[in-house]
Amino acid sequence: MVATRLELNLVRLLSRCEALAAERRDPEEWRLEKYVAALEDMLRELKKQASKPAPELLNEYSRKVDFLKGLLEAEKLSSSTEKALANQFLAPGRTPTTAKERTSATKTVHLQTKARCTGKMRSELLGTVMTHKYKSHLSPLCSCRGLASDEKQSAVELDAVLQHHQDMQEKLAEEMLGLARSLKNNTLAAQNVIKQDNQTLSHSLRMADQNFEKLKDESDRLEQHAKKSVNWLLWIMLIVVCFIFISMILFIRIFPKLK
Repeated sequence: MVATRLELNLVRLLSRCEALAAERRDPEEWRLEKYVAALEDMLRELKKQASKPAPELLNEYSRKVDFLKGLLEAEKLSSSTEKALANQFLAPGRTPTTAKERTSATKTVHLQTKARCTGKMRSELLGTVMTHKYKSHLSPLCSCRGLASDEKQSAVELDAVLQHHQDMQEKLAEEMLGLARSLKNNTLAAQNVIKQDNQTLSHSLRMADQNFEKLKDESDRLEQHAKKSVNWLLWIMLIVVCFIFISMILFIRIFPKLK
């Protein structure tokens, strides 16, 4: 199905929102929130159109918009623990938004956000977070070094998380491949058993047909034989009765009644 103009605009704006979400933004940045609100309006209009996309594609758009909306709501939380917990419940998109992407951009944003929240929580637990008063006495050079160190740490954590997820995906792919092979072998074995059973059943049906034909022939022969036997017996009985009757007549004629 050819994409409509509204769908193309939604995909462009969604790709732009994913790029903004991946960047480090100022707390006063307002564009992403407005863009996400516009995405919600466009998605509602797209669902009302007669020539709307497939249900799977609409669900994927909704999933990505809900992820961006949840990401903005998580960023408004004050505690790093609350942010990390809120990010755990976010569900990124499964497929890339544009053809240029290899993996879904929302997945990358999700991993980056989780890495930042984890780094902040670790810093708070270790007591390395500086107070606002101490930060005011630092030189701009130290601030830049701290920011670069934080970015470097986040990048290392992101690489570790990505590597972990890649290892899990490879392991899952191997398990799925093994299950597929096992399923294929079981299917082939079941197919052979079914084939043998069909052959046995066909042979049994042929034998049953042959036996039925033989039984029918024998029944016809027995019926004919029974009919012949009955006819001969009937004639014999008639002959005997006639002989007895004639004998009685002769006996009466030859031996008259005594006076």
